[in-house]
Amino acid sequence: MQQKAEQGIWPTYAPLGYLNVVGPDGKKTIAPDPQNGPIIAHLFGWYATGTLSLKEAAEQARSAGLVYRTGKPVPTSTVHTILRNRIYTGDFEWKGHYYRGKYQPLVTRELWQRVQAVLDSRNANKLRRGTRDFAFSGLIKCGHCGCAMVGELKKGRYIYYHCTGYKGKCGDPYVREEVIAEKFAQILGRLSFGEDLLQWVSIALRESHADQREEHDAAITRLQAECERLRHRIHAMYIDKLDGRVDRSFYAQMSEQDKLMQEIALHEAADQCYLDEGMHLLELAQSAQQLFVKQEPSEQRRMLNFVLSNSTWKEG
Repeated sequence: MQQKAEQGIWPTYAPLGYLNVVGPDGKKTIAPDPQNGPIIAHLFGWYATGTLSLKEAAEQARSAGLVYRTGKPVPTSTVHTILRNRIYTGDFEWKGHYYRGKYQPLVTRELWQRVQAVLDSRNANKLRRGTRDFAFSGLIKCGHCGCAMVGELKKGRYIYYHCTGYKGKCGDPYVREEVIAEKFAQILGRLSFGEDLLQWVSIALRESHADQREEHDAAITRLQAECERLRHRIHAMYIDKLDGRVDRSFYAQMSEQDKLMQEIALHEAADQCYLDEGMHLLELAQSAQQLFVKQEPSEQRRMLNFVLSNSTWKEG
């Protein structure tokens, strides 16, 4: 197993999203699972946006069809393990050492790092919740000491925020939730841009989507042609196999054909919905302030989590 790891081969049972296969060289390795592989790739993209909680990301993955090999749906804890696992980048850890794998990655290293940043940020900002979850709790830090600002209900109807004071008492007085909401709305008002720029970015996004679709189609055509060539070779070699004149290359060709079919499945399942998502982002940029003012506190929190980071409150 150690020798396999040093050669860049995952040495044991394939993780969810991969299958154990025999490579073209006759050695056992792992390859993307046509069913779960694309869903896990999308899962990293969904969570990297910062708009979904871990539970929501898990529910979306299950809705897309992410299941164990037994057919049972995966729990949220497994989704967390997947998002933390470096193996999906093509790198893996074995016996305390990191190795560069010789198998097909499902996500880029950059995307994996973005997901780790989101996970680390949410772990650092976790607060002990009371019976009520206030809209802006955990989103803002005290500008004096860096502690979190938390909400508190006064007189059964007014919500005030204040520093937790874990590092000592701060001088800032309590502040009403409406005041903080107004400040956030002012910031979101700076997000809009001109109609000319909106049209230019929209056109560029559509052209980019067309290029991406063209690349996927070209890759599928190329892979299908190679697969057809292998099919003819395997058919000819199968006659030799029946006559007892076949060597190990027959099985290598069959394995190569399986690999090509898996690559075709990944291209066909590639996420092409980024055009719609990009257009929604442009619309958000144009109307963020108006949307924020009209939304309930829970939705305001989701928008702020997506748009802003490192917010501090100091001296009003």
